[in-house]
Amino acid sequence: MTTRPTSSPSRSERPRPSAADELVAPILRWYDENARDLPWRRPDATPWSVLVSEFMLQQTPVVRVLPVHEAWLDRWPTPAALAAESSGEAVRAWGRLGYPRRALRLHAAATAITEEHGGEVPSEYDALLALPGIGDYTAAAVAAFAYGRRQVVLDTNVRRVLARTVTGTEFPPRSVTRAERDLGADLLPEDAPAAATWSVAVMELGALVCTADRPRCDACPVVAACAWQRAGAPAYDGPPRPVQTYAGTDRQCRGRLLAVLRDAPGDVTRAQLDAAWDDVPQRERALASLLADGLVAARADGRYQLP
Repeated sequence: MTTRPTSSPSRSERPRPSAADELVAPILRWYDENARDLPWRRPDATPWSVLVSEFMLQQTPVVRVLPVHEAWLDRWPTPAALAAESSGEAVRAWGRLGYPRRALRLHAAATAITEEHGGEVPSEYDALLALPGIGDYTAAAVAAFAYGRRQVVLDTNVRRVLARTVTGTEFPPRSVTRAERDLGADLLPEDAPAAATWSVAVMELGALVCTADRPRCDACPVVAACAWQRAGAPAYDGPPRPVQTYAGTDRQCRGRLLAVLRDAPGDVTRAQLDAAWDDVPQRERALASLLADGLVAARADGRYQLP
């Protein structure tokens, strides 16, 4: 989701003159030795593979994405291949990755790429940002990781690493700030390929070492330069961090209803949907939201199907 800057840069949040030297080179060396072998990072990965991975990795762990990404690229190796099928097939293939509206958005992006860009994923940030379903982070990530562009890429992992190492706080603000963007730009190597590698390297450090819970500071290549460690690793004292739950929520109910539709060879009856969830008011609410989101279509004969 595109986030507008919300505050002016603070001098205290800008890196010291030596911060880039203290952080960039060690993290790049660490990445060279510890990077995971992921299909969307390989030299032969297509920009489409990178784009698909970025949609799937939003709020979903890598281990769950890997098999779905592989199956997706086998079935739809190009944006045009996906665009040629219904959005309902995209929802079906999305399986249990969660947040299935991402499947609709990816299908819409594939359609726009096919119709407006000759089937080629755009390489420039502005063109990527203009695609449906793509916000600031995804546009920057695809430009950097698929095309080696020099872009500030700020996902949750990157923001946490920079918050700790440079500003000395355990967690970043809930929304991306202007100060964070300036900090990301200050640390970005001038050389475009090096900048793209830096962006994925600091992201990997946040995913594997500088994690939200139980960070492995003893394995961190920049622990000696980390402002948070120098300050004694003070506990986070900002606004309460949101805690996501799933069991018993509308999200789980929506997932159960979608599973009935995904697993059926065609349309389904209302009775089949009713059998998937006992709480009638919640089931009605979840079904209404699925219809409103375009994830489910109601037929004139009272049956339901994927769009």
